[in-house]
Amino acid sequence: MVLSEKVSQLMEWTSKRPVIRMNGDKFRRLVKAPPRNYSVIVMFTALQLHRQCIVCKQADEEFQILANSWRYSSAFTNKIFFAMVDFDEGSDVFQMLNMNSAPTFINFPAKGKPKRGDTYELQVRGFSAEQIARWIADRTDVNIRVIRPPNYAGPLMLGLLLAVIGGLVYLRRSNMEFLFNKTGWAFAALCFVLAMTSGQMWNHIRGPPYAHKNPHTGHVNYIHGSSQAQFVAETHIVLLFNGGVTLGMVLLCEAATSDMDIGKRKIMCMAGIGLVVLFFSWMLSIFRSKYHGYPYSFLMS
Repeated sequence: MVLSEKVSQLMEWTSKRPVIRMNGDKFRRLVKAPPRNYSVIVMFTALQLHRQCIVCKQADEEFQILANSWRYSSAFTNKIFFAMVDFDEGSDVFQMLNMNSAPTFINFPAKGKPKRGDTYELQVRGFSAEQIARWIADRTDVNIRVIRPPNYAGPLMLGLLLAVIGGLVYLRRSNMEFLFNKTGWAFAALCFVLAMTSGQMWNHIRGPPYAHKNPHTGHVNYIHGSSQAQFVAETHIVLLFNGGVTLGMVLLCEAATSDMDIGKRKIMCMAGIGLVVLFFSWMLSIFRSKYHGYPYSFLMS
């Protein structure tokens, strides 16, 4: 195919569907074979139900949002196209590229072959549309402003929360002492601190996958092996462990300052020590698995 025919064909397909589905033949003709004066961002995935790739579906949703943002942008040109190759429709492409994992994003530049930086670091950056857009800007100088469909769940939940709080204040309007309850405010502050220290904000910014399933062994990893990234499940585990350590410390403080009889205080003390030792050991084991070469351990870690 001559260059003008390629561009015309890609533009026609993009007008119908922002992400072009490709099989082996289309990939070889329009992406691999010269001439080409355009870049193609290809998502290699496995979306069929029997593949059981949850991350593939999540990444596909973000990829579709990104491609739609580009397709309906005022800056839309034929400099860059978005495509996908499903393993069940183009297994020969996976074999040709020696690819054994999905999802994977690769930029096929307008000139030359893809370099190392043209493969998106999914485990480090996550698969949010905004992160992929930044990577595309680095590789192609094409800036895409991500426009997400309106999501009313957040405002509705906020309105419901405010309504509940307003209702409680109205019902208790004759007695507002609960607003000065130190225990309640301390508990709310503790929940916020635990959420932030477990990495929830990092998840919100980076959009990492919940976990990773090895396509060969089927083994699911909930803890990322690098100190530069994490899974959503990992933050939940860290939150649980931090909560366990905190509960243990609270029990120890209560055992030392409470007016209860000595027997109950001893039980609280032993329970507190047990919680701190157990959950801190597990926390340290996660730390050791991510920071390779860390020399110290504690009991079960």
